[in-house]
This record gives sequence, C-alpha cells and structure tokens, in this order.
Amino acid sequence: MPVEFLGIGATHNGSETDVRTGPAFDRDYTLALARAHEDTGWDRVLTAYGSGSPDPAQAAALIACNTDRLQLLLAHRPNVSHPTFAAKTVATLDQISGGRLTLHVITGGNDHEQQREGDTLPKDQRYARTREAIQIYKKAWTQREPFDFHGEHYSFDDFVLDVEPFQQPRPQISFGGSSAAAYRVGAEEADVYALWGEPLAGTAEQIATITDLARAAGREAPRFQVAFRPILGRTEEQAWEKAYATVARIQDRTQGGTSALTRRHKLTDPENAGSQRLLAVAAQGERHDRALWTVTAQATGGAGNSTALVGTPETVAAALLDYYDLGVRILSARGYDLLEDAKEFGREVIPLVRAEVARRDAQLSAVPA
Repeated sequence: MPVEFLGIGATHNGSETDVRTGPAFDRDYTLALARAHEDTGWDRVLTAYGSGSPDPAQAAALIACNTDRLQLLLAHRPNVSHPTFAAKTVATLDQISGGRLTLHVITGGNDHEQQREGDTLPKDQRYARTREAIQIYKKAWTQREPFDFHGEHYSFDDFVLDVEPFQQPRPQISFGGSSAAAYRVGAEEADVYALWGEPLAGTAEQIATITDLARAAGREAPRFQVAFRPILGRTEEQAWEKAYATVARIQDRTQGGTSALTRRHKLTDPENAGSQRLLAVAAQGERHDRALWTVTAQATGGAGNSTALVGTPETVAAALLDYYDLGVRILSARGYDLLEDAKEFGREVIPLVRAEVARRDAQLSAVPA
C-alpha cells in the first residue's frame, strides 16, 4: 500500500528552538521551504492555522502557484467563517492547485485560543458544529442544485456553489482529535484521521477505536496519519546529543512562561485530550518502542506535534515502518530547523521507507492467490 509524507508549509523560519528572523509572512522563505519539500520527495505540506497567524489559505495559494507536484493540506477552523464561504475558498484553491488540496478541519481544544477570535462555544458543542460544517462542505462540493440546511449551528436556504472543485467528486477532509467526541466525528465524517505520535500500543488502540466507530456508522475507516519530530544523527550517539541540545534550546525559550510559545500553549494542564495523552505518556518514561522520545513533548506542555523520533536515518525509518505496520499510511514529520531538517529527512529517511514499502508490496504481489 502506498505511503505518503506530510511536511510543514511554514511562512517563516521560527520554531520551538529558534526565534524567527523575519516577518510572520516571509514570501521567500515560504517558497524556499515548499520547494525543498517538493525537491526531496515529500508528498504534501500543511499550511497551519493560528488565531494571529498569516492566512493559511493564501499561503496555500502561493505555494500552489509556485510548485508543480506538491500537495497541500489546508488547516481551517469552522468558527472563523460560514461553511458556505469556506466551501467556496476550498473549491477555488482546488482549481488553482489543479486538484492538489485537502482540507484539515480543526475543532479547537483550547478555549482561550478560540476566544481570541470571538468563539465562546463550549468544546463539546464545537464538535457538533464541526460535524455540521463538514456535512455542508461535502454537500456544497458535490451538489449542483440549490439546497437548504437547518441545523443546530448553521441555517441557510437556496445555496449552490458555482465554482466546482477540480477533484471529483470532492476534495478530501482531514480531521484530528483524541477525545471521545473527536473520535465519533472523525470516524463518521473524515477521509483522513490525524493522530499525534504516541507509543505503538496507544496508536493501535486509537486506530481500533476509530475503525470500530466508522464501521458502526456504515462506512470504511478513514486513512490514518501520525505526526512526529525527527531528530537525526549520523550515529545514534550524535542523534541523542542533538536531541538533548534541542530540548535545552526549547527550555531556554519557554523559561519564565512569557515567550510566544507559551502564549500559544500552556506548559501545564492543557485542556485538549491530545496534549493530555502526550503528557501522560511522557510521565511513563522518556523512551518508548524503537525510537520515540517524549521529552520534547514534556518541554512544550504536549503542544501539538511534539514527540520525537531520535536516531540514525535507518533507525527513524524503521520506527516509521512500525507505525506503517499498524495501518498508518500518512507519516507527518517536522524538524526544528524547518528548512534544513526537511531537506535531510527527504534525502535520508523518505527513500528508506519507500523502498521497504515497495519491497513488501512486491513480496505480497508475488504470493499466489
């Protein structure tokens, strides 16, 4: 089965370890990073969403117009625009990109971050709103006759989208979350379910839960994606030296709790279930399975994609294949030096994983039915 790699379509060079050196939207850096991903074998990049960050849809349009093959994962929060408007934006971007767009729908797990944009809806109701929004996107992209919608959170009459998406019948929907409410919505509505990098046992448990919920809803399970922060070295010793140096830099930036990092995400007592799970794993120990390291997650309060895979390219590739064996088909990775780490991962790790997946596929096809 094919394996895909997702990187980051960042708009500046800042990360958990480095303060950005230019503006929040650096056009040249955005394009250099996207082209580095395209040139080194990645499949797609995510344009991320934050309350005060550059508009990810416009960043995605810029990348689409300046790359040939690279696919785009556009992050979007349903609270920031009406679903009919979001459906129009995505369909237009899908035309601009020639069918290279997937929509990543973010419900939002942090009340304070949601309230920065005027969203005061409680979390469980946000998931109900997300479900309605996804249903509207799908209908708007596929129905050519005007339709009405009257739900708990959205209500309108006689809408039809004039611009059709390039992809038929529609672009795919990506979704993530680690709460029971998230599992239900994603299992019943999403094409791709995004998970953060947990130990293999926890990942397998989540995949089984979501798969069972999808089957109960009468549909196939979504494809699964898992995200990591790779830290590579030519030797194991060099990789671990780099890992501990990375955490030291993160701790320098978060010291005192007044940096941009801690403004976006608290270092303790996170509200969202995904971060709570990552911190619980970190409390069980620093190292898990073949190469999973939790200290980077602990240092950021379990902020988003924050668990690391540490080792040589061969070790990290083997660790990624362990997740592939669980049924994960999209591997998300993002280093701390965004540009150079994307190049290194693309050169050193992606070919190893692809070659092993191809070898296994060839073996299976050679087995008599």
